[in-house]
Amino acid sequence: MTSIPNIALNNGVAIPQLGFGVFQIKPDETAEAVTEALRIGYRHIDTAQMYQNEKQVGQAIARSGLDPSEIFVTSKLNNNRQSFDDALRAFDQSLVDLGLDRLDLFLIHWPLATIRDYTEAWRALERVYSEGRTRAIGVSNFQPHHIRKLRAETEVPPAVNQIEVHPYLVQDELCAFNAEHEIATEAWSPIAQGLVLDDPAILELADRHDRTPAQVVLRWHIQLGNIVFPKSSNPKRMQENFEIFDFELSDTDLGMISGLDRNERTGPDPDVFDSVPS
Repeated sequence: MTSIPNIALNNGVAIPQLGFGVFQIKPDETAEAVTEALRIGYRHIDTAQMYQNEKQVGQAIARSGLDPSEIFVTSKLNNNRQSFDDALRAFDQSLVDLGLDRLDLFLIHWPLATIRDYTEAWRALERVYSEGRTRAIGVSNFQPHHIRKLRAETEVPPAVNQIEVHPYLVQDELCAFNAEHEIATEAWSPIAQGLVLDDPAILELADRHDRTPAQVVLRWHIQLGNIVFPKSSNPKRMQENFEIFDFELSDTDLGMISGLDRNERTGPDPDVFDSVPS
């Protein structure tokens, strides 16, 4: 089985650099998809309360035959649960839905800085971390000014910042900020929901390395040091996405891909996004 490298978070916890994401996988398809991912060899699953498929992730883990300690599980706080007490209750519900005694990583999903004070939710995450009910805590879609506020007003620094990163949105400055503050960068939408796969530069590199375009882009992420968790419910694609550790891109290749940057998002701008489900 392919050996997935680990990255050490700022508290020493090891996180597999390649994982399996379940964003946009329908709840009734999630258990089967995660079961297949675990069969292939993925040991890092990224879900969220907002995805409404934590129960199905838990079902797949329970029937996998694996000890839960072998699987790194991340979930994220829903946008309508950011008060201190609501965040604590939401975390408890995630544990119930996932069927776990402890999470590996729990994140604030969005800062919602135009309408909420996310430091309140962060203090709730600090509480469950101090109690040992999650091995690490972090943020998602946070900009440097959001993180500076956290560092100034709270105690535990984020271990992870999960942000949109792909060849059309390289985010060099934000990734450098994360690295400077010992915050691991996790890349969501790593292939820009497929938009980059037909780019001539990606196709050229795929042909040169005898790989799929997705494998080339995922390998770019790995060599940049990003933690990445592509989503697919297609077993063939899941297998291909897993097979990215037996080739290497040159510095020229990496520069070619990074040079495709357009500052083009597939998702919302974190500075203005304020969607709160009812």
